[in-house]
Amino acid sequence: MDQVAAAAGVSRATVSRVINGAANVAPEIRDAVQRAISKTGYVPNVAARSLVTRRSNSVALVISEPDRPDDHSFLNRIFTDPYFGRITAGATGALRPHDVHLVVVPTDSADHHQVVRYLRQGHVDGVLLISSHGDDPLPGQVLALGIPAVLSARPPGPLSVSYVDVDQRLGAQLAAQHLLGRGCRRLATISGPLDIPAGAERLDGFRTYLAAQGLPEPPAVVGDFTRAGGEAAAHRLLAEHPGLDGLFVASDLMAEGALRAVQDLGRRVPDQVAVVGFDDSSAALECRPPLTTVRQPVEEMAAEMAELLIAHIDEPGRLPRSVIFQPTVVIRESA
Repeated sequence: MDQVAAAAGVSRATVSRVINGAANVAPEIRDAVQRAISKTGYVPNVAARSLVTRRSNSVALVISEPDRPDDHSFLNRIFTDPYFGRITAGATGALRPHDVHLVVVPTDSADHHQVVRYLRQGHVDGVLLISSHGDDPLPGQVLALGIPAVLSARPPGPLSVSYVDVDQRLGAQLAAQHLLGRGCRRLATISGPLDIPAGAERLDGFRTYLAAQGLPEPPAVVGDFTRAGGEAAAHRLLAEHPGLDGLFVASDLMAEGALRAVQDLGRRVPDQVAVVGFDDSSAALECRPPLTTVRQPVEEMAAEMAELLIAHIDEPGRLPRSVIFQPTVVIRESA
C-alpha cells in the first residue's frame, strides 16, 4: 500500500479510502490511485480487510437433508439433481456483482453440529438454507446464532425468517386444470415425500382442484423425487389403476422415470396417458416425449434469496420478508 501511495503521490490513508470504495475521494485522485494499483500489481490483503470490515465476503449455501444413508448417494443427488444446480447458478449470479462468494455446505442431521460450529466461527456472513423436511432443527439452530439467513421455502413452523417460495398448491392446480382441459378424466398423481412441505402442498393442491370440479379423489403414490422412484410409483399406479389416462408427477425427475414406465407397459403418451411434471428443469427436455410441466423459476427464486440475504447482511435487524413466485404451465408433447 505504501508503494501504491508513492506511485500515486497520495497518502496511505487516501489509498485505503479508494480501495474501500469511500465516496469522499475526488475522481482524479481515484483515477491516479487505480493507475498506481495497476502499475504496482497491488492486491488487497483479504484477511486484513476482514479484520477491519468484519466481513468474509462469503455466504454459505447449506443443503440440509434429514439423513444420509451413504455419502455417495447423498452427494450424487446434490450434484446431479437439476434443482440444486439451478439454485447454485441463480444465487452465484446474484452474488457476483456484490463481490460475494458462495460456499456449498451439504449436511444431514448427524453433522448439524459441525455446520453450526462452522457458522459460529464467522467463516461466512450469512446463510442460504435449503431445508426441505418439516422437522429439520437446523433452521432454528441457524437463527439462534443470530446469523443472517434466508430459506428456500416457507418454513413449516413459526420461525421469524425471510424466505422465497413458489405457490406450490397453485402449481398443482394448474397441472390438474391442464389435464382436464385436454379431456383426461381418470387422473392419478405421484407426490413428493409428504414430510416435505412442497410434496404435501402439491398433493393437496391437485386433490383440492379435482374435488372442486366434482371429481373423486385421485389415486396417489408417494415418490422420493428421483427417476427410479417415479418409475416404480408409475408401475404401481398402472398395475392398480390400468384405466388411468392422466398423471400428475410432482417433479420432473420422477416424471422422467414415470414416462419410462408408462411406455414400457405399452401405453402411448399422450394419447393414452398424458403426463405433467413439476419444475421445468433440464430433465423435462431430456424426456421422450418432451415433458409438459409446471414451471417454478428456480434461478430467479435463488437470485431473490441472495438479494434478500445481502440486504439482511447490510442492514442488521431488518424485518423478515417473504417472496412468493407464481408458477406457469409449459406445454410440450407429453400432455
